[in-house]
Amino acid sequence: MWRRLNTLQVRLTLLLAVAGMAGALIYAAVTQWPLPQLLHWMQTDLAVSIRAPMQLGVYGGLLASVIVLLPLAFWLAGRVMTPVSRLLRALEGAVASYRDGDFSFSIAVDRRDELGELIRMHNALGQTLREQRQHLVQRELLLDTVVQNTPVALVLTDAGGRVAYANIAARHLFNEGRSLHGLAFAEVLKDVPAALRQAVERGEDALLSFEMEGSEETFHLSQRVFRLQGRPHRLQLFRRMTRELSRQEVATWKRVIRVISHELNNSLAPISSLAHSGAELARRGDIDRLTGVFATIGERARHLHGFIAGYASFAKLPAPQLVAVEWAPFLDGLALHCRYRLAAPAPDRPGRFDATQIEQVLINLLKNAHESGSAEDEVTLSITEVGHELRIEVADRGPGMSETVLAQALLPFYSTKRSGTGLGLALAREIAEAHGGRVLLANREGGGLRVSLLLPQATTR
Repeated sequence: MWRRLNTLQVRLTLLLAVAGMAGALIYAAVTQWPLPQLLHWMQTDLAVSIRAPMQLGVYGGLLASVIVLLPLAFWLAGRVMTPVSRLLRALEGAVASYRDGDFSFSIAVDRRDELGELIRMHNALGQTLREQRQHLVQRELLLDTVVQNTPVALVLTDAGGRVAYANIAARHLFNEGRSLHGLAFAEVLKDVPAALRQAVERGEDALLSFEMEGSEETFHLSQRVFRLQGRPHRLQLFRRMTRELSRQEVATWKRVIRVISHELNNSLAPISSLAHSGAELARRGDIDRLTGVFATIGERARHLHGFIAGYASFAKLPAPQLVAVEWAPFLDGLALHCRYRLAAPAPDRPGRFDATQIEQVLINLLKNAHESGSAEDEVTLSITEVGHELRIEVADRGPGMSETVLAQALLPFYSTKRSGTGLGLALAREIAEAHGGRVLLANREGGGLRVSLLLPQATTR
């Protein structure tokens, strides 16, 4: 109850009521009683000569009331506005402190009205800002520690090309461990290999190799432009990839050796056994059975030859020769190698690609579709134009692929087949990327796999 009464509105209402009552009393005093009676008594009984009228009238009363009420109103206004003025000055100081980044300012005033509630909210805000500032400082310290100690060389330049920030790795890479802050990055790059300097000047991401400190080093350069505090900045990341690429190269070679060894053993062991059997049959004079032995040896030899030829074709893939390809003869030639159902009519305009390489890709994809266990009439081929890209899709209704297999199916030497080389999809990816395109794998609704070959087409066709 007391809290509801102790508000600024109630207090102002009471003060205005007091001022109004005072004005009414003053008006009554100067017009009705006691001032007229006092003036009459002084004039009659004391014989004091007073020139003022005995009755001031309405306007005189109002004038006298105003003269008395003005000082009273000024005093009451001062009583009301003094705490508000003090609070405003305190809030002005708090805002100035917040603007300067100092959140330790608080207002020590104990009031139980709206001003007191405002002060308490302000102090709570200051406490929240102080806690957030402390958290930000800790996070900035952690981030700076991580950035400074990362092996990736990081350089931040401003709009003028001067270094605004550089971590330890960048200082060692470009300035022998000395600070780069404030230096023109273009001047710093004058002492680095030309390949790295040109890659930075192009402003694009790049993977480049060059000789450095007597050995060949490979770096991945990543560059991004963004605005910091309203001004453009460029962030450049130089990641040394030599060791990682060497490890990947060794791992790839080990995988190649394992696959080749496995395939060679699978072919040479039967050939060795059959050769021994053939020699024994020849010694016994059993000529009739030698024909089957030699046929099996020839079959294994042809399989081994095809296996080696597949690796050779992957390693020696020539650059594609892009020509205009009419769809009717291309599809007729493809049908001579494998069976498929054309899902929709081919585009009227010819495609532009290397017909031999794309035909080899589609033969492999259609062969995989048939080997998936799909019904023969469910193996489909579709050719569509999407924007400036040509989309060739091979789809089947087999079991599809798991998420793990989808993630690795395009890697060289990865295969889920016991007799697979792991080169079919990898070769498709290599040929597509040589054309400037890509290969996408996705499971179909209702079962099956969809392999999409996306090839860019000239816009002037």
